[in-house]
Amino acid sequence: MKLISKLANGIVVAALFASCGTAAAQVTVGVVVSTTGPGAVLGIPYRNVFEILPKEIAGEPVQYIVLDDASDVTTGVRNAKKLIDENKVDVLVGSNSVPVTRAMMQAVAEAQLPLLALSPMQLDGAEHPWAFGIPQPMALMMGAVLEHMKQEDVRNVGYIGFADAWGEAVYKTLEQQDVVPGLRLTSNERYQRNDVSITTQALKIIAGKPDAIVVGGSGAPGALPHIALSERGYKGTVYNTHGSVSGDFIRIGGTHAEGAVAPTGPFLFAAQLPDDNPIKPVAAKYLAMYDDAYGVQARSPFAGHDGVLARRCRR
Repeated sequence: MKLISKLANGIVVAALFASCGTAAAQVTVGVVVSTTGPGAVLGIPYRNVFEILPKEIAGEPVQYIVLDDASDVTTGVRNAKKLIDENKVDVLVGSNSVPVTRAMMQAVAEAQLPLLALSPMQLDGAEHPWAFGIPQPMALMMGAVLEHMKQEDVRNVGYIGFADAWGEAVYKTLEQQDVVPGLRLTSNERYQRNDVSITTQALKIIAGKPDAIVVGGSGAPGALPHIALSERGYKGTVYNTHGSVSGDFIRIGGTHAEGAVAPTGPFLFAAQLPDDNPIKPVAAKYLAMYDDAYGVQARSPFAGHDGVLARRCRR
C-alpha cells in the first residue's frame, strides 16, 4: 500500500509546490502511457483512471494531459519533452514500459521535474533523484516466483524474455537470486515485443530440459512463449512476471497458458483478503470507482497503481 500511495503523495506534493505564492494555481500533470502498440494492454487501464480522476487536488484545480507513447522509446521521450517544454507540467507520470521510462528519466533530470514511474523499477535515489517508482519492484515480485520454485523443488530453469531493459531486469533478478539453492539457468533466449513467432527460441529452451521456464515478458506479448512452448509439447510449469497479469494475456494465451504461474498485487482480489488487511478497504473503494466507470470485466492490476489517487482525492 505504501508503494501504491506514492503516486497520490507525489502529485499532492507537486500541487503544493505549484501553489506556492499563488492563491489558485492550476496543477498540470503530464502522463505518458502506451495506448497503442504492444504495451497498450498495460497503458490503457492507466489512461482510464486519469480520465475519471477529480479535477481538484488539495483545493487546487488540476489538469491531466495524457499522451500515447505508442510503446516506442523515441515517441515517449518526444512526448515527455513536449509536456515539459510546451505544456509546462508540474509533474510527469509514466510510462508503463521500462525502456520508455528509462529514456524519459534523462529528460526529467535535465528539467529537474518529478517523474512518477508506472513501470517496476528499483531506483537509486542518489543516481536518479527526480524519479520515483510506483509498482512493486522486480525483486519483490520475482521473489514470490522463486519461493514457489523452491516449494516445487525446481532446480533447472529455462528463460526467455523481451530483448530490452525489462527482459534483462527479469533475467538479472533470477541470475542474482539467493532463494533457491543451486538454481541453474539453462537458457537465456530473447524476443521482440512485436514478434509473431519464436519457434527457434522455444526449441532451444526445450532442448535444455528445464524443470520450469520463466517468461520475462508483459502484457499480451507475454503470451507468445506459452503458445510456442505448448505447441512443441512442453509440459513443465511456465512462470511469468506481474506484467503479464491481464485479460488480454489470458485471451491470447488461451489453453496454451493453462497452469501459468504469475505474481500480482493483492488489491485486485480485495474481496479475498481478511478484514484486518490494511489494503482491503483501500482496494475495495478503488475497485468500486473503477467498476462503476468501466465495468467489472475491465479490471486491471495496472490501473490500481494510480487508482488509489482517485479515492484519496475524493475525500
